[in-house]
This record gives sequence, C-alpha cells and structure tokens, in this order.
Amino acid sequence: MGTQQINPAENEESHRRAIQAVLRDLDALECMIENKHFETDKRRIGAEQELMLLDKLCRPAPRAEELLGRINDPRFVPELAKFNLEFNCDPILVGATCLSTLRQQLIDGFQSVQSNAAEMGVVPLMTGICPTIDLSDLSRDNLSPHGRYHALDDMLRRMRGADFELHIEGADELLVRHPSVMLESVNTSFQVHYQTSPDEFASAYNTALAIAAPVLAVSVNSPILFGKRLWRETRIAIFQQVVDTRSKGAGHREMLGRVRFGESWVNRSVLEVFRADVARFKQVIVASELDTEDPGAILAEGKAPKLKALQAFNSSLYRWIRPCYGITDGKPHLRIENRLFPSGPTVEDEVANAAFWIGLMAEGPHAFPEINERMEFREARSNFVTAAQQGLSCHITWLDDTERSMRELLVESFIPAARAGLARLGIDDRDADNAMSVIEHRVASRRTGARWVIDSVARLRGQGTRTERLDCITGAMLANQRSGKPVHEWPLVERTDERARSGAFATVSQCMSTDLFTVSEDECIDLVASIMDWERLRHIPVENADHELVGLVSYRTLLRILAKQNTASRVTEIAARDVMIKDPVTVSPETPSIDAITLMCRHKISCLPVVEEGRLVGMISERDYTSIAKRLLERALLEDNEA
Repeated sequence: MGTQQINPAENEESHRRAIQAVLRDLDALECMIENKHFETDKRRIGAEQELMLLDKLCRPAPRAEELLGRINDPRFVPELAKFNLEFNCDPILVGATCLSTLRQQLIDGFQSVQSNAAEMGVVPLMTGICPTIDLSDLSRDNLSPHGRYHALDDMLRRMRGADFELHIEGADELLVRHPSVMLESVNTSFQVHYQTSPDEFASAYNTALAIAAPVLAVSVNSPILFGKRLWRETRIAIFQQVVDTRSKGAGHREMLGRVRFGESWVNRSVLEVFRADVARFKQVIVASELDTEDPGAILAEGKAPKLKALQAFNSSLYRWIRPCYGITDGKPHLRIENRLFPSGPTVEDEVANAAFWIGLMAEGPHAFPEINERMEFREARSNFVTAAQQGLSCHITWLDDTERSMRELLVESFIPAARAGLARLGIDDRDADNAMSVIEHRVASRRTGARWVIDSVARLRGQGTRTERLDCITGAMLANQRSGKPVHEWPLVERTDERARSGAFATVSQCMSTDLFTVSEDECIDLVASIMDWERLRHIPVENADHELVGLVSYRTLLRILAKQNTASRVTEIAARDVMIKDPVTVSPETPSIDAITLMCRHKISCLPVVEEGRLVGMISERDYTSIAKRLLERALLEDNEA
C-alpha cells in the first residue's frame, strides 16, 4: 500500500488536513464494505522481490538508479538504498498454473536484472542479509535519491531524537548505533500477497497471524550481520528496532512500535486493523497533491476511489501481516500481505515458501477453525519471535495451550494442511508437489538458508580473516543461486579462496580486529601488564565509561615505567592514565588501507585504534597488514604464473 508520491507532515495544519483525508478514506471503505462493492468472485496472488546488488568483490554496489534506467520497466522500482531494488510481479489468478506463473515471473524478473547488471559489472543476489555488507556501506550517501526515503529518514530521526540503535543477542551479541535509517537497508525480503474478501477477512487474517511462526521457521535465511551470528531471521529484529520511534522510560504505559506483529485478533472487519493504527499513530507522511481525491464523490459516480490518503498513512506503518486495499480492472479488492519471508536463497525456495503460505491460508480456516478462541493472541506473537530467533529448532505453543516441537508440527499438521489447501484452490498437483517437496526436504534435512550459512561459517572457522570468510560465503551464495538448486541441496563451503582478492582489504573496516581487550583509565598497571602478557598484546586501548578512546598503553612504555619502580607497592599506585599515550593517532573504519599504512609509517607506530564518533570500534596493526600483503603477493605471483 506504499506510494512514491508523498510528503512529510511538516506542521500541525498539514497534519490535520492529512488525518481528515485518512478519515474520509476510512468512511469510504466502510461504505464500500457495507454495500458489497468488493470483488469476491476471483482470488489472486502476487509477489514483490527485493534484491541486493553486488560488485565483482561481493561488496554492495550502489548502482540501482543506473540499472533501473537500463531496465526501463515500471514494475522495477527503487528501494531504501542505492544498492537495493525491487520488482513487482503482475497479479496472478489462483488456479491450476498459478505457481508455475509465479515461478516464471520471478525467473524473468531476476534474469532481466541479471542481464542488465552484467553490462555494468554488477550482479544481483537474493538473500535476507548479505554477509559482506558493512556499516561503511550504510552512509546517507547511499540513501536512494527519492523524496519518499529522505522524508522517512528525516521523519524517523526527528521522532526518535537520537541515533538508530541495534541490540541483538544470538550466538554472538551485536550493539550498533548509526545516525541514519539506512541500518534497515541491510534487509531484503520476498513479500507475498493473497486476495481475500471482506466477509472472510477476519478468519483469513487471524489464520495468517497464527501460522506466521511455522511459515517463518521454515524459511529463515538471515543469520549473520556484520560477521555476528544472531537470530536465524535477523531481519525481524533489525526492522523492529530501527523503525522504533518510541521514547524510553514510558513506565507502565504500553506504547507500540511502528513495526509490529499486532495486538489482538480481528473480530469482524478489516476496518478494525486500519482504525487501530489511525487511533494509535500520528500521521507523519501524506499523499502528494497529485494523489488527493474526494472518495465520497468518486463513489457517487459509481467508481472505486484509490484511497491514497490511507495508503500514504499505511506506508509509514509496518505490520508483518498487513492488510492492503487495491483496484484491479476498476474493481476494489482486499488482500493480505505477508512481509515475513526473506529474499532467496533461490527462486525455487521462494516459490516453495509462497506455496506453503498460500496453502495454509486456504486450508487454515478449515483445519484450524475458531483459532482466535483456541489460542491466545500473545502466544501467536511469542511463537513468531521464537521462530525468528531459532528457526526450525524452536518449540511453540499451539492450539489448546499445547507446547510442541516446530519440526513435529510441520510434519504432522502444517505441511499436510498446506497440501490440502493447494488442492482446495485447484492448483496443479505436480506444481503443488514440486513446491511442497522442497519444504519437506528442508524440514527433513534441517537445512534452511540460515542453517547453510551457519554451518558454512563453522566449517571455515580459523581460515583466513573474517572478511575473507564472509566474501567466500557470499561468493558461494551467488554460485549456488546460479545453479537454481534449492538450498537444502547446497554443499557447505569447506574452505576460503586461497587467492586473496586485491580489493578485499581496501578499507580499514575490512582488515581491523574487533574482538578487543581494553582497560579503564583508573585500572592498576599490574593488571594492564598481566593482560598484555596473557594475550600477547603489544598495545592495549584505554576507554572511559562511555567507551570513548582516551589513550593507548604500549608494551615499551609499560616496560620503561615498570623498570623505574623499586617496589611492588609503588607499582600498585600507578593507573593506566599515568602511562598511556594520550590523543593517539586514530583512523575511521572507512579509511583506505593505504592511508592507514602511510600513517603508521609517518608516525613510526605499529598500530592504529579505529574510532567511530569517538568510540573505539577496532584495532589495525602492522602485523595485520603484513599478513594481508603476503596473501596479495601470493595471488599476484599465482596470476603471473597462470598468465
């Protein structure tokens, strides 16, 4: 329900005008429902495919605008970042060949991007989060040059009153602060639409909420961000945290995030969902003057209004299961948008995911009747989060307060129900079986896209640098994607490419160490010396309470100071601040590696703290660059021999 033609609600007057337009649209929607204006004799499905663009070094390539110009097709549209784009499938009537049609549209769209991108030295990747994306890629310079996205960034930053933050705990822990909504651009998704009618909306929408957990658990494909192993579907945590505008310290008051699962089941009508959003959230984005309309007057003419004000309002709210209003061939319709799926790993995987959800949507009201009475809403929401965190390994609370293994429920209940739903919709048996067999094999082998990444990371442990390992996994994704085989058939990555790429270490962020030992200013020098001895460190950074770098202790300085002390009692009187080098030379993560090396040579130092907004984020040493130089030299010699 988004629109590119929007403006921010810049003052109270524009806000009032905007919300009045939304209320008029809601009145028109209610009138259309009461007078049976909606299409009910047809059911359609649709899909939106998001892609990441990479260069030859498997790094994000901010070339979407040029690529969209080459493609020149209105179905291909920009996304938040210049290294992302989206293409929209045409609506497909549900019937015997709808899955085949969906598959072909996805293949055609991807090939159109791929062939045009190849002429630019760029390649598209289907994945929930690209392993090689780095904070340095998320500058506002890479924000898509369209008013919609700049308005959203400005609006969300103003509402937050602070930087955007991520704090996600999985096998590793990630704590990141960033000044732009570009943090959200690490996500790429595959969104599926299912047309419903006003009369069946409540049952269909409740089904979509209840089955969100199994649908997500079987499709997880985003386990790593910035080299950290987090949730099986880390997209969920990222989107909810980055677009969260709530202030802290609300006490007992319940405040809702703009990205959310929901608060309750639907009892009767789609109006309940829209009205709940309008009642709880301020209008911050409005339709442009070109999109304003009088929905009542249009209805009086016997036509369907576009409800652009409601669409603009809805474009700033992000329910994971979202109701949508649209018009096809002059007839209004309702549909439910599934925003859960990550992009990829292949078209075959995506068609299988879509078929699984569509089948459950068709059969759910029959297989799981009165689900809102047999299951507490909070359990559906908890199941959803658990599935995002653990994937197929999770346990959930299902009907009648029973706790079950996700894999058992998939085999015994959800997969059979999805198969029955596809048959109920009249979908070709062979197409249905091809899609559902992918789901079945994925469950049996426990090999989701997320599992493939995690297992490959484990196989590569100890090989090369972190950058090299992530490059290798991303390269393997591209190769397997080209094969077209679903992810449960992908071989694990066993080893890194021994020939280091010359551009793989272009910036400090690609080479620096991030697992750091640090000390505080008032730490006793004896502990500082012990840590340096235990961990074989030549330098140790000194931080204050806000994790800001205030100094650097070197082993040479430490030896000189300790040599002057005659007694152990005098050593205990010395703190890190007494021996540290104040105001050390530093670099940022975006600093070119050659500049960092030049700095070390000029100042005759062997390491550089890496600082971002005053905070220590890494260390780079001459030892790191010596190791990298060796690998690059080996590659050059190998290429000369091959030539």
